[in-house]
Amino acid sequence: VKVINEDAWFAEGPIWYQDKLFYVEYGRGTVTVWDGKKNEIFWKMDGCGPSAVLPTTTGEFLVTCYDSNSIGRISADGKTLPAYDKDTDGNPFSGPNDFAPDKDGGIYFTGSGKGGPLIDASAYYIGKDGSVRKVAGDLHNANGLVMSSDGKNLYLVETEDNRIIEFDVQPDHSLLHRRVFLRLDDLFPNQPHIWPDGIKMDKAGEMYIGQSPRSLDAPGKIIVVDKDAKLLRMLSVPSPSMPNFAFGPDEKVLYVMALDQIDAAPWHGKVYEVPNK
Repeated sequence: VKVINEDAWFAEGPIWYQDKLFYVEYGRGTVTVWDGKKNEIFWKMDGCGPSAVLPTTTGEFLVTCYDSNSIGRISADGKTLPAYDKDTDGNPFSGPNDFAPDKDGGIYFTGSGKGGPLIDASAYYIGKDGSVRKVAGDLHNANGLVMSSDGKNLYLVETEDNRIIEFDVQPDHSLLHRRVFLRLDDLFPNQPHIWPDGIKMDKAGEMYIGQSPRSLDAPGKIIVVDKDAKLLRMLSVPSPSMPNFAFGPDEKVLYVMALDQIDAAPWHGKVYEVPNK
């Protein structure tokens, strides 16, 4: 395990892109880029509260601005572009959180809602034309999400319910047949409650699940399950919380966003490079 940033402030929502690692730092309000040698700030916006970054098919970047309830847009050279702040029906977002691109050049993202007991979270789809449609509602603290490798299913984390749900993706990118894929606590009976966060899927169809524990007695590991939600293995880093991560080249390593300070700003943590399998 290698530390590539020893002073990250709530690093989240990473992506490996053009031989570099892009990730956000919620505590700094930045998108940071690591080129294999050094970390540099690529973009910064006070009040955004970034939680994920993703390149688009047009060469821009999108960033989920959790605090300002918007989807920030960034040019390829790091300049701020007009943001998305409402869907096609004119309704505002609530806590944009994470992204999942599809093979059609579109992007799904979650709106986490206000958290706690409220069932007020949603999922949206950004089309290639820039339209933003709400495709699911009545979600409980929607968080990470990921497409299946064949593009037929979308998996989505409901953190407050410690579960991952699954939808069938339709040709028009709408979502049908909501169902439970996995309850995390079922994998670890009689152990501290699991708080799932980010999810990714590798080329073999195995799902990697990050965690954001509310206390330090949770398992504190990245959980890997197969297509039938059976536990395969776990990966660990020397930090108690690892909410999100990205695959490196050929999926040989994971770039893990981790927190050491989970109870107060600026949420000191690290970014790790971890051997995979």
